[in-house]
Amino acid sequence: MKKKVISLLMSAAVAASLLAGCGAQPEPAPATETPKTETKEETPAAEVEEETPAVEETVEAEPVTLKWAIWDESTTQYWGDIKSAYEAAHSNVTIEMVDLGSTDYMTVLATELSGSGSDFDVVTIKDVPGYATLVQKNAIIPLDDYIAADGIDLGKYAGATDQVTVDGKLYELPFRNDFWVLFYNKDIFDAAGVDYPTNDMTWEEYDELARQVTDTTFGSQIYGTHYHTWRSTVQLCAVLDGKHSILDGNYDFMKPYYEMVLNQEKDGVCRKYTDLKTEGLHYSAAFSGGDVAMLNMGSWFIATMITNLKSGEYDSSLCGNWGIVKYPHADGVPAGSTLGTITGLAVTSASDTPDAAWDFVKWVSGEEGAAVMASSGNFPAIMTEEVKAAITGLDGFPTDDASKEALNVSNLYLEVPYGENVSEINSILDSYHGSIMTGEMSIDDGIAAMNEEVSALLK
Repeated sequence: MKKKVISLLMSAAVAASLLAGCGAQPEPAPATETPKTETKEETPAAEVEEETPAVEETVEAEPVTLKWAIWDESTTQYWGDIKSAYEAAHSNVTIEMVDLGSTDYMTVLATELSGSGSDFDVVTIKDVPGYATLVQKNAIIPLDDYIAADGIDLGKYAGATDQVTVDGKLYELPFRNDFWVLFYNKDIFDAAGVDYPTNDMTWEEYDELARQVTDTTFGSQIYGTHYHTWRSTVQLCAVLDGKHSILDGNYDFMKPYYEMVLNQEKDGVCRKYTDLKTEGLHYSAAFSGGDVAMLNMGSWFIATMITNLKSGEYDSSLCGNWGIVKYPHADGVPAGSTLGTITGLAVTSASDTPDAAWDFVKWVSGEEGAAVMASSGNFPAIMTEEVKAAITGLDGFPTDDASKEALNVSNLYLEVPYGENVSEINSILDSYHGSIMTGEMSIDDGIAAMNEEVSALLK
């Protein structure tokens, strides 16, 4: 028991030192935003002296090197933050990161793990279709026995783990969890004399608000809202009722949302899908340009806004006065119901040190790892009050109460839950989404084609 006390004290001290002294940077949060280390009871000096042999024993533990598959190391701060923090708390462990690149990452990873020479211990799971492939190939191991032995409370993951459980077994633990919110430009609403969006809006109220701030005057257009070209910006609005998912096989429930978006296109409330595809306009460029009032986008864009406004890449006179609110919802659905995407960690079947690999997965996906993620403005899978305070306290995060409240999620539905044929379903829905949005097919014909092909696949 005393050894465990010392181990916990060492981990807490490392976490405190990692998050301390970061001031106004969007990366580490100020030390005052990590109350865990402030409220921890101090251990009497005498007890620390008695436990000195335990510290020496930890230092002298057998060296372990864990090979970890990631992507985009040079442009993603939290990979290095996690490595440094974990190695500081586990002096016998070396984390060797292997960057497989973000393009086709899960395909490359599956190929790597299929080879007899694979020596990865821990792999990062980027998406659910790729996760399904690794599970079906037996490339990663179930974590249930480890979870039970260590008493991991899966309730902390807001239901996300339930949606990636395969035949009663869980093969990954999420450490990052991004969810969709509504970004808005306060200056546009002020100029139009229109009230800001709220944290409890139906889709009908959202549509009406977007129309109120739209200005179609040539040369001074203001778009009430913006949709990126992903199908998730339209199709997945429909699954927030908790009754449907993309695995259903019948997609008639998506029709009202296609009608809403296409009518907005026709009336100049948003840019046309075909123009966005032709011009290659990214959602970040659209919103930062200062002519978009609202943007449906994931929480990952918060860190981008903070960083790029601070660096001057975004013109603060155009988009510096911004805020966020909760995602709009259907009638009868609780406010705070939103879409989510998780990034997880798994232990490979090929690992010679699965226990050490599990300890790394557990740490990164737990509260220690959550503090590291939050220190750079990223959203960890475990959203404690301390983590929320760290994110909302970052210099550059909107200071209004509504933006802070927007981080409270009531229902989180994965954009892509686990399913045996999820990769094929994804492909079918992507294809017909494009056909509907370009006008190649009518809404009814496009949805009918989705229904037919996915239903045949499920049978």
